[in-house]
Amino acid sequence: MTPHNQASKGDFGKTVLMPGDPLRSKFIAENFLQNPVLVNNVRGVQGYTGTYKGVKVSVMASGMGMPAIGIYSHELFNFYDVENIIRVGSAGSIQENIHLYDLVIAQGACTDSNYAAQFHFPGTFCPIASWELVREAVKAAEANGAVYHVGNVNSSDFFYGDHAKVPEGIDTLYNQQKMGVMALEMEAAALYMNAARYGKRGLCICTISDSIVTGEETTPEERQSAFTMMMKVALDVAVAMEQS
Repeated sequence: MTPHNQASKGDFGKTVLMPGDPLRSKFIAENFLQNPVLVNNVRGVQGYTGTYKGVKVSVMASGMGMPAIGIYSHELFNFYDVENIIRVGSAGSIQENIHLYDLVIAQGACTDSNYAAQFHFPGTFCPIASWELVREAVKAAEANGAVYHVGNVNSSDFFYGDHAKVPEGIDTLYNQQKMGVMALEMEAAALYMNAARYGKRGLCICTISDSIVTGEETTPEERQSAFTMMMKVALDVAVAMEQS
């Protein structure tokens, strides 16, 4: 038990899927896992463990932002013997060729966060996903017929931001686009840093919920329950890692 988790050691599987939204955690448990059991509900994050294709798998929400996923991933990695955490979330596309409901597999995560300062790394640490998880995610995406993209995302500490303070003549969105950043989200970088620090594996798979380029967006209800392709891909990765 930890300050944020009432589960006992052994209650979680080797792999934990981690959506931001607790209701998405509940949806995954009820629609994909066999015999799901609620193992944690501190602060309503709803952590469940069940089986998928005969493999013990868990799903637990992280809340929004890097401080939140930093806490939950730290505790899962260090106190519950979890080896793999796969963030299954939403992201905003900033590229014209990445559309609503496409999957983004975040090979790397740029960030404006100061989260890395705690590790006293001499220079700029580059948060990257586990290659093993990326490889299995690509296999699973292709096997499930998903439209997917692999590359960089930007994990930002800001959802709104004070854009009025950006110096005149600087287009921050264009600068990210020209550097090949696929989408904006808020958690992957912290997950990748924790995984690196504790010798574990982290991956972020996001479904595009809105496009900053076109203005298209999904509804809150769709974000909660309609991102099933991402869920299937992540669960197949969990099965592959158990068998590896």
